[in-house]
Amino acid sequence: MKTKKQIFENEPADKGIRINKFLTDAGVCSRREADKAIEAGLVEIDGVKAVMGSRITDPHVTVTYKGKPVNRIDDLILIAFNKPVGIVCTTDKRDPDNIIDFISHEKRIFPIGRLDKESEGLILLTNDGDIVNKILRSSNHHEKEYNVRVNKDITPDFLSKMAAGVPILDTVTLPCKIEQTGRDTFTIILTQGLNRQIRRMCEALDYRVRSLKRVRIMNIKLGRLKTGTYRNLTPQELEELRAQL
Repeated sequence: MKTKKQIFENEPADKGIRINKFLTDAGVCSRREADKAIEAGLVEIDGVKAVMGSRITDPHVTVTYKGKPVNRIDDLILIAFNKPVGIVCTTDKRDPDNIIDFISHEKRIFPIGRLDKESEGLILLTNDGDIVNKILRSSNHHEKEYNVRVNKDITPDFLSKMAAGVPILDTVTLPCKIEQTGRDTFTIILTQGLNRQIRRMCEALDYRVRSLKRVRIMNIKLGRLKTGTYRNLTPQELEELRAQL
């Protein structure tokens, strides 16, 4: 049974749908790209240039993007992918290692957030820009869990400083949960997503990351998913995710 996108929508249907969300639901572009296209006058509703805040209240109107008609996609795609090292979380097909070509999904999808090229593990991809915004919104403090190996023995001082917060990127990271799992390995749970955060935290404490794997995003676990493969989220996972969002 197909899942409808409405499971993640909050606004009543009689208010219509915002034009930027209409475009992302149609798989045309991201919400940010849609906003730029609207401001540039590249989006029209029944022949009239759309403006920021325009809404689609009639399912029979004609929406065009760069002169081409757009149809909204109602079926939700939300997959869990085990990213290999070397794959880049970008939709830019000029990058030969881009995640979109690697997965080669039949529908247009885009990654929710990033996982740097040297890292591996769980990343979610979807065709729904609304889910992307809700998961990535920093104020929601959604948990992400990682298994990490570093270049030397872990000390109690390292663990306590990592847990308390480390000065990087002109800020101090939020307190986090960390547990040593081996001589040079640990599990860490973050609630923020600074650029290359774990690597920068370790470097600030004179450690270097040798391997990094994300194993959980909120309630979605990597489990036994093989490297380089993906799966659809289960109905139970979707329902719990909806509750958290």
